[in-house]
Amino acid sequence: MLFRRLVHNTINVRAEAETVELGDRRLLEMLGIQPDEINLRGKNALKEATVYACIKILSESVAKLPCKIFEETSQGIKKRPGHPLYPLLKNRPNPYMTAIDMFRAAEAQRNLHGNAYIVPEVVRSGPDKGKFRHLWPVDAENVQIWVDDAGIFGRQKRVWYVIQSGGDEIRLDPEEIIHLKAMTLDGITGVPPLMYLKYLVEAGASGTKYIRDFFKQGLQAKGIVHYTGDLNKEAEDKFRERFERMAAGLKNAHRVALLPFGYQFQQLQLTMADAQFLENAQLTAVQIATAFGIKMHQLNNLDRSTHTNIEHQQRQFYSDTLQAILTMYEQEMTYKLFTPSEFEAGYYIRFNVDSILRADIGTRMEAYRKGIQGGMLAPNEAREKEELAPFDGGDMLLVNKAMVPLSQLEQLIEKQITNSGEGGEKNGQEGQEGQAG
Repeated sequence: MLFRRLVHNTINVRAEAETVELGDRRLLEMLGIQPDEINLRGKNALKEATVYACIKILSESVAKLPCKIFEETSQGIKKRPGHPLYPLLKNRPNPYMTAIDMFRAAEAQRNLHGNAYIVPEVVRSGPDKGKFRHLWPVDAENVQIWVDDAGIFGRQKRVWYVIQSGGDEIRLDPEEIIHLKAMTLDGITGVPPLMYLKYLVEAGASGTKYIRDFFKQGLQAKGIVHYTGDLNKEAEDKFRERFERMAAGLKNAHRVALLPFGYQFQQLQLTMADAQFLENAQLTAVQIATAFGIKMHQLNNLDRSTHTNIEHQQRQFYSDTLQAILTMYEQEMTYKLFTPSEFEAGYYIRFNVDSILRADIGTRMEAYRKGIQGGMLAPNEAREKEELAPFDGGDMLLVNKAMVPLSQLEQLIEKQITNSGEGGEKNGQEGQEGQAG
């Protein structure tokens, strides 16, 4: 327990004992139950529409990008589709899920809990010993990070990952687990975004609950009933029950509520317009989306969007939001999934972002044409980007013959003058011979 206490102090969590009565509100809070508030911790935050949409967009944006394996050699960058790791990243990381399922789950966990984990399963024996057989995502709620801050076990700042599985604890070294972090303050643990978005998320969920309850009671506003005279407690309760049964609920919508003579109903609840409900709801959605790095057109808010600026915002979404996330994935997986010799040889993992940055077909074809005519792209390289089969001779770089180096321009001019003079003399001789004949 001494080590565990050191760990908790390292990540700024108090581990002191505290006595709490069964009826104390704090006991419910310790158990994650909020009796008077909307509980939006962890997976419950997905109940808020904007949070769900933002996490869905991020997880699908990462998951849909194919992973490629490259090697940096002295002859340039080479693709390595034959690497044993490639099928796990491209198609099937384990028997129960596809690659898109694994990355989608990892990115959702990263945004909900601040940390996501993938455990590679290594072959322990046989000819494939040391190679990875499967990749398994792990629920972040079942993982603890232990830090030996005092150097009790011989090496200061030693880090372990402890996974709770079926009542057992599995301890892994950092090299044995892929750790994907959200924003981090210490470089070791990620900070859950919802920790800082708590009040925004609760405000959005409260607005949704307000509308639900408003419709649930048949669009009937709350209020008080004025009457002349005096009623005892039993009579008040009986009148309130009869009035609510007559006027509240969806089945009583659009019906006329009747009041006895001398009774008057006064509405107490603000209308949506008075409370600026729509404006506040829209502001909350914008703030949540901004915190996740989501552009408003991705949430179907097209108030200030045009065809031109949507394309620009899509590129901004990649450069401002996705690029840092993808770089973190690439660096972590490159270090953890390749052997030391492969890492030193220049193997690395890279996401193909063409699906995000890809323009319309006319723009793409014009870019290919300029690249091929300028000698920067071979025809087969352009065909490969469009998933077309290569053709013979298409691997050669082409260049427009009208473009020549400046140093050769003088030689070409002299050659043309010489050829022009020789051609004139030859034509003159042929003319004299013709006259003699």
